[in-house]
Amino acid sequence: MTDISLRSTGKKAAARPKPTSKPAARTGRPKVRHDSLAHASANANGDDGDDIIQRIYQTVFASVMSQRLTPGTKLPEAALCELFGVGRTVVQKALQKLAHEHIVELRPNRGAIVAMPTPEETREIFEARRSLESAVLSLAVKNATKSDLAKLRRQLKEEHAAMHDYAQTDWARLASAFHLRVAELSRNPILQRYLSELISRCSLIVALHEPSGYAACEHDEHTSIVDFIEKGDAAGAIAAMEEHLLVLEQRIHLVSEKSANSLARMLGME
Repeated sequence: MTDISLRSTGKKAAARPKPTSKPAARTGRPKVRHDSLAHASANANGDDGDDIIQRIYQTVFASVMSQRLTPGTKLPEAALCELFGVGRTVVQKALQKLAHEHIVELRPNRGAIVAMPTPEETREIFEARRSLESAVLSLAVKNATKSDLAKLRRQLKEEHAAMHDYAQTDWARLASAFHLRVAELSRNPILQRYLSELISRCSLIVALHEPSGYAACEHDEHTSIVDFIEKGDAAGAIAAMEEHLLVLEQRIHLVSEKSANSLARMLGME
């Protein structure tokens, strides 16, 4: 580039020296491409990038649902890169997927944290869910066949067994599956899709903030809903569902303690 002072006086700039055959050695540490690191790590483990992203997603998701990762816990990209042996691009994609499902919150210039729903957000989520569940049940009562009811009864048996043999978080997954199965009876894919998202958000809130020991009463409430569906009583089913969700919301306590454990321990990796 011509020097401004020479150009302004009309003088020609001195010819630039020709580069030597070997460029001068750069000082400092070489810049590493994280994409290359991620690709190398994927090949070394026999996985592709999507497999690693899914592994990170599942590890964080399971740790949140099992209450090892509490609301507000920071998820530094650098720490996750080190724990999983991947580059930032892979970690960022996993965090974006978790954020899309409202499991983590991405804060500009401050990094990711486990999502912390506010009381107002919780109220709005449950309010929307009650409305959708009512619409779903009206259709489910009309459409339910004997085969559908038999599947719901089997679902209730699985719930009952899980109450005694598995952790609360395992039972909670079955409880969510019950609501999704009822939604299938509406035969309305759009309602199912919207309700599925709300159930996912509610399940996260319940897993993080509901005290233990309520599985039995929730199972009984599910049984009552199926009884009304079997009778063809839409009003009764809707009222039972409304009461069920109101009681569930009232048990939520949006307070959690900070964990003193390392991120690796909270992720179940040590």
